[in-house]
Parts: sequence; structure tokens; C-alpha cells
Amino acid sequence: MKIKSKKIMSLFLASVLAGSMFVGCSKQEDTSSSEETAQTETTSATTKDEYTFDNNEYFTSITWLKDNMESNDKLVIIDARADKDYNKGHIPGAINVIWQALANVEGKAGDKDWGTLQDAETLSKTLSSFGISNDSQVVVYAAKDGWGDDGRVVWCLKRAGIDARMLNGGINLWEAEGNEMSKDAVTPEATECTISEIKPDMNITTEDLKKEYDSLKIIDARAEDEYNGAVNFGEARGGHLPGAISIPFTELYNEDGTIKSNEEIEAIMTEAGINKDDAVVTYCTAGIRSAYMALVMTNAGYTNVRNYDASFYEWAADEANELE
Repeated sequence: MKIKSKKIMSLFLASVLAGSMFVGCSKQEDTSSSEETAQTETTSATTKDEYTFDNNEYFTSITWLKDNMESNDKLVIIDARADKDYNKGHIPGAINVIWQALANVEGKAGDKDWGTLQDAETLSKTLSSFGISNDSQVVVYAAKDGWGDDGRVVWCLKRAGIDARMLNGGINLWEAEGNEMSKDAVTPEATECTISEIKPDMNITTEDLKKEYDSLKIIDARAEDEYNGAVNFGEARGGHLPGAISIPFTELYNEDGTIKSNEEIEAIMTEAGINKDDAVVTYCTAGIRSAYMALVMTNAGYTNVRNYDASFYEWAADEANELE
């Protein structure tokens, strides 16, 4: 992993932050992990001995990361939290990449395609600036009390064909185990990354959602109060998509931040009426929590799960779209 330390982050990331954080001000869904105060659903505890995702297509472990930090030249570690949290302490060598850096954030939340993944050409430039190449192995982490920012970043990278995985337990478990922390900001050395296409099978647009609506199981990954109509983040209207099933994304992980077992995930989905062969769409406010849920479900064997990344912001902004 080729990196160099600086006192500040790269100008590119700073400009993205400036452009995205002024959208909606305090009324917008603040996707900074430390700002999440609305997610109060109860999670369960676990112990490290119960982990089931040591290193696979979607998750990797702290053990694997520590074993590869010094020897794996292809490794890129991403801290997906807000810069203020990153600056307080992060995994050594990690760069700071928030989800907005990979998204279209011109205009305001609710505008057509706001918050959706960048096109292939733009994303190629973005990933190159972060030192990510086509053969990189990317490990992304965030905080358990956040918005699932790590899931959203991994979802973006996987759509671009990059090998990316979430760190099971995230920064919370890393610290809890007494692992080294750093306050040295890291700026990556630019590389060459060429994205030929953005995979379409992990996402659904508003237009396709409307066309396929009657054949889908739709999951609302937001908190219960949002599902019931609370407008906490500058949404144009409150409520939920017609027929949507409420499963807050916080139900998918344990108190220590680790992902629940596949058996536990299946029990949650079965109780909600979701079968493994259903065509499923997940959504939240801006497609962050729902991206996290889509990856967790796919890892658990649900083979047809798509994230609606335009999500509730775009749906609610159009008065023609029905809400319950």
C-alpha cells in the first residue's frame, strides 16, 4: 500500500466535502458516522469466537487485515467516517474517503440523481486520485453507530469491479482489541484506475423501480420513526414507499459492530416475509444504510437484492410518487 502522510487531506477530497456538506445543512441526512443519533434500535452482543466472516467476498477480519498491512502492496485501507472522526484517530495507513466522494452531489438532496454513483469516467478519475487501481484489494471500515458508510463505499467499489470488503467489527472492535491507532492524515499516491462499466445488477433507478414495483419486496432500512413519517433530514415529505417492509439496518449487526450470522439474518428476513428467492429492493434516505443492508443480505444468500441509491430523497421529492 503506497501512501505518504501529510497534515491535510488532498484538495480533491476537501472540495468534495465542501460541495456535499453544504447540501441541506442540518436538515439533510448527515451521513457522518458520529452524527447518527436517531438509530436507537437494540442490537445483540457477540464475541470474537462467534465470527463467521473471516475473509470472503464481502467481509474481512481484523486478523486478516493485520496480517496484510505490511506485506500486501495491493491493500488500500479506507476509513469511511467523517473527517473529524478520522482525525481523532484511525487505523494506521488508512485514507479518509466518505461516500459523497464517490457520488453525484451537485445540486441538493432530492434533485434527480443526487447522491447516486458517479459514471464510469468520473469514477475512474476519483478512484485514481485515491490510489485505487483495478487490482487493488480494498478494506473499508466505519463505526457501528454510524450510517453504514462502510457498506455504501464497498457497494460503490463493487459496482466498479473493485475487490472491496467491509472490516467486520469496524473501528469499534479495532479499538476494543487494543490495536494501534494513528492521527497522521494519509494522502494516497495517485495511480491509474480505468472503470469500463458500472455493474447494473446491484442498483435500481426510480424509473425501473416503478416499472417492476408489483414484483418486488421493498425494504425500508431507516429507523422506525422515519418509516412512520418523521422528517429528520430535510426530506420533501414523510412516510414510506407503498408496501415497504420496515427492517432498520441496525438489526443486522451486534453490539460490538460485528455482522450477525447468516442464520440470524435469515431469521430476521423470514419473520419479515422475505425469502431468499425474492426480488428485493432496499432503500433509506440517501442509499447508505440500504447499501449496507443489500451487501449483508447478499452475503447471507439472498441472490437478487438491489439498492435504490436515489432512495427516499428522490422518491419523496416528486409529488407524483405515492407515499404511505
